[in-house]
Amino acid sequence: MSLADTTVTPLADRSTDAAIVAARGVHKSYGAVEVLKGVSFDVRKGQVVAIIGRSGSGKSTMLRCLNGLETIDAGQIDVAGHRLDQRRKQLLDLRRDVGMVFQSYNLFPHLTVGQNVALAPRIVRKLKAEQIEAIVDRVLGQVGLLEKKDAYPEQLSGGQQQRVAIARSLAMEPEVMLFDEVTSALDPELTAEVLRVMEELAASGMTMVLVTHEMEFARRMAHQTIFMHQGKVHEAGESKALFAAPQTPELKQFLSAGALK
Repeated sequence: MSLADTTVTPLADRSTDAAIVAARGVHKSYGAVEVLKGVSFDVRKGQVVAIIGRSGSGKSTMLRCLNGLETIDAGQIDVAGHRLDQRRKQLLDLRRDVGMVFQSYNLFPHLTVGQNVALAPRIVRKLKAEQIEAIVDRVLGQVGLLEKKDAYPEQLSGGQQQRVAIARSLAMEPEVMLFDEVTSALDPELTAEVLRVMEELAASGMTMVLVTHEMEFARRMAHQTIFMHQGKVHEAGESKALFAAPQTPELKQFLSAGALK
């Protein structure tokens, strides 16, 4: 099965006027290399926003900055009511409200699926056992893997492991979900499996920011798309319009080079 074989229903824009993610003039350098050069954008509650661009454009670095995994050199970031700075407590509070799913699944191999999902509610949220059990069953049901609760990661396909990683983030009941190239290591059939879960999350009203190379998914599912180029927001707008009529030569070349199929 290819992504083209999967029916993706466009979402109604359920967003409100309130920005739940706000980046203002964000700069980030690694030594002498400036990766982010004054990035600014808003994400409203309930929106799905896709960040696209070539390798090295700064898109994954920007996403990591939104979760405090990278500290910024200048500018300002507010996410889910949290102002990002270098204070450890602030970052812990932030990560209670912001989930992040990576390209690598990062599951603990010695724990079952259920135990992997239960870990953060037990350690971070300090919930009671019966509360945790209910959350684990609910989020595994959301990603279609409740029957795998007692399995170990090595017994799952890559797509199933990625869905467990999504469930693990959902177990924290976040206000915002961040996805960093979560399908790039998967074959087309498993990619479609994971994208269906993300589609259902978006349809439920979850605020989502995703760095992706799945251009068709971004075009159909994201309310807004941001094209990053050389560390800046080069072009941004309503997704269907942006893909149908790119305004800059750089985005036209990016899409015509086979990014949108």
